[in-house]
Amino acid sequence: MQYPLASTTWDEAEYAAIDRVLKSGMFSMGKEVAQFEKQFAEWVGSRYAVMVNSGSSANLAMIAALMFRKQGSLKRGDEVIVPAVSWSTTYHPLQQYGLKLKFVDIDRQTLNLDLEQLKSALTDDTKAILTVNLLGNPNDFTEIRKIIGQRDILLLEDNCESLGAIFDGKQAGTHGLMGTFSSFFSHHIATMEGGLVVTDDEELYHILLCVRAHGWTRNLPKYNLVCGEKSDNAFEESFRFVLPGYNLRPLEMSGAVGQEQMKKLAGMITARRNNAEHFVKRFENHPWLSIQKEIGESSWFGFSLLLAEDAPISRSALMDKLSASRIDVRPIVAGNFAKNEVLKWFDYTIHADLKNAEYIDRAGFFVGNHHYQLIDQIDYLHSLVA
Repeated sequence: MQYPLASTTWDEAEYAAIDRVLKSGMFSMGKEVAQFEKQFAEWVGSRYAVMVNSGSSANLAMIAALMFRKQGSLKRGDEVIVPAVSWSTTYHPLQQYGLKLKFVDIDRQTLNLDLEQLKSALTDDTKAILTVNLLGNPNDFTEIRKIIGQRDILLLEDNCESLGAIFDGKQAGTHGLMGTFSSFFSHHIATMEGGLVVTDDEELYHILLCVRAHGWTRNLPKYNLVCGEKSDNAFEESFRFVLPGYNLRPLEMSGAVGQEQMKKLAGMITARRNNAEHFVKRFENHPWLSIQKEIGESSWFGFSLLLAEDAPISRSALMDKLSASRIDVRPIVAGNFAKNEVLKWFDYTIHADLKNAEYIDRAGFFVGNHHYQLIDQIDYLHSLVA
């Protein structure tokens, strides 16, 4: 591809980190993961970070933790508002825990929750809002908090595409009670596979530690907010299970690579923003393609483009043209997720209509952004749609 969707951010440092782990003989989750978690929490400005084996698992662990907290837990049948455009594993954990999804339309410009629709969608049954910061773009959390007001509604963030985005001086992923991140290959940092959950809540942190590894107590501190006090008898405590958990543990290699990626993260986000500045200049006044409106400071996961209703070419024809010109193209995340057959397994409602999500589903696409300069690639793309 002349303009690929994703590219490696690794160099000799990441391979040396893997080699260090291989030589140690310790491959399962241990001190390398713990050090990465510490660095990540400090970088995003959160009290706690828990690494898991994927961003999808991070969403699963986040929802699980909310089911098991002692006060203010979610319960089966509770209503959770979600945007209609996101990735599948934003939604699946909600279904798996018996929660009722309410799909709300997105804003055609920002690609995030339509705030007017969100306002009208809230009811006394709403227990949580799971926001999604799409393609690097944070939501307007000031307005969302105003909409929530004094209601007892949990605010959560799926920030898997938006590491490094900032709204109101605060990192995306840290505006809600918990936030999730992904470190898959095509994302802002890459640890092979990987994800994280961040929170400032100590009880949720302890639950996450427990749920991540079998539901046992082994990874909890002696005094904790899940089981109280652990026994000093290691044999008795070794196979003590207190919560319905999983095995979501990451590998030591991923933790070691993550430490090297954190050293580069600020520079990689700066490069993405520099690319975005050029992209916006090129496309902000395009006659039949519109681009994502930035909220706060996006970390620009990729560059979305949306064909106008009167565009001189169909999306299908344009995708063929760009692919033939060696430009990697994809739909905008999963498009309108409410169209999918998997919803037959869900308890859900659709608020009003999803006209923007439906339009993006049939007229939108995105191209990649990278940690290196893309001026030539962006100019090439522009020349093909001029």
